[in-house]
Amino acid sequence: MSQNLKVALTTLGCKLNYSETSTVSRQFKEEGYSLVKFEDFSDIYIINTCSVTENADRQFKTLVSKVLKINPEAFLIAIGCYAQLKPEELVKVNGVDLVLGSKEKFQILDYLKDFNKKDFGVIHSCEINETDFYKSSFSIGDRTRSFLKVQDGCDYKCTYCTIPLARGISRSDKLSNIISDAKSISSSGVKEIVLTGVNIGDYGKGELGNKNHKNTFLDLVTALDDVDGISRIRISSIEPNLLSNDIINFVSNSKIFVPHFHVPMQSGSNDILKLMKRRYLKELYRDRINYIKTLMPNACIGADVIVGFPGESDEHFIETYEFIQSLEISYLHVFTYSERDNTVAITLNNEVPKNIRSKRSKLLRSLSVKLKNKFYTSQLDSVKDVLFESENKRGYIYGFSNNYVRVKAPWRKDLVNSIVSYELKEIDQDGLVVGKKLEKLITVE
Repeated sequence: MSQNLKVALTTLGCKLNYSETSTVSRQFKEEGYSLVKFEDFSDIYIINTCSVTENADRQFKTLVSKVLKINPEAFLIAIGCYAQLKPEELVKVNGVDLVLGSKEKFQILDYLKDFNKKDFGVIHSCEINETDFYKSSFSIGDRTRSFLKVQDGCDYKCTYCTIPLARGISRSDKLSNIISDAKSISSSGVKEIVLTGVNIGDYGKGELGNKNHKNTFLDLVTALDDVDGISRIRISSIEPNLLSNDIINFVSNSKIFVPHFHVPMQSGSNDILKLMKRRYLKELYRDRINYIKTLMPNACIGADVIVGFPGESDEHFIETYEFIQSLEISYLHVFTYSERDNTVAITLNNEVPKNIRSKRSKLLRSLSVKLKNKFYTSQLDSVKDVLFESENKRGYIYGFSNNYVRVKAPWRKDLVNSIVSYELKEIDQDGLVVGKKLEKLITVE
């Protein structure tokens, strides 16, 4: 069946989705399919969907339209969070042949018996309470960094969020399996591993609803720190109430964990945090950020913020804006609140008009540019270890320092996937950091 067949995959949404897309792609490769770029001609196209914002919905339809222009007879498959939440909507999109839910996406090859397009699409989607198993996933061979999934699902009840409905209960892989995956990634030549999941700080809960924390997230990072051959490990987004002093202390003294934290804030107003049913207040958030900066003054700290949540008055927004300004935040990921079915938030009063949401979003995005520039400026005239990526973009190569400063340098092939001691000198017109001196290449065999 796989003989001479081409398959193309793409990902909408988060790093977790990316790790799972990569895992699915390896399944196809092992069965003899040829992997091609999504913009190229292919027999099969797979879109790993996201359900976080309305924009992700629109992106899906746009991708389907592009695919049909490339190959009108292509077999098109939707997987991922939106495929679990709204399979009936996706299957109605012209050109979609198969929609697979959260459980079925890892069995995708079992559903590919007939590639002939029909007049209708087919849905295979389980009830979300059946998604209580764990599937190991990581990306490899796709880029310089590897996204390693360590946890899935979420037990939190944030009033705006559909992820628990799309991914099920919080559950984790065994510590030994993650260590084994990390060793496999390292042996492939990847220099940086990014730990990802839905709520990674909740690591330790088992499959099938087993809520016993056999290991904690601190246990996990401590064990990974001792794995030979890994150059860097980066922690992706971690909830402020789960980012303990012990974890921060550990990172500050780690051999390979880098000084970069992404800590979701969502709002700087306690009134709004309570409406969102977040598990912390602004005072705890401030304590986390301040403690990081006390131990690691050069640490990069990112934050997620939602604007336009129901009940967010002008005063609440100003409170959030000023709260962000009062902290040593390095950049923001700004999300404009969008109504999602089956959430508590859509039942709340005092809806914020969409034009006001848009205005607030623009204000915070502008603030984010200023925060990033301020952070980058504070890092000038220092020497950082920079991991360069593989792409040649108009004669330049790009990379990230250990503390997440985006660096730009003249293209050199020998820099690809290398960690270089790099002197940060100035910020260019693109808002990136350039340097004047390259030091000895640092390689890990």
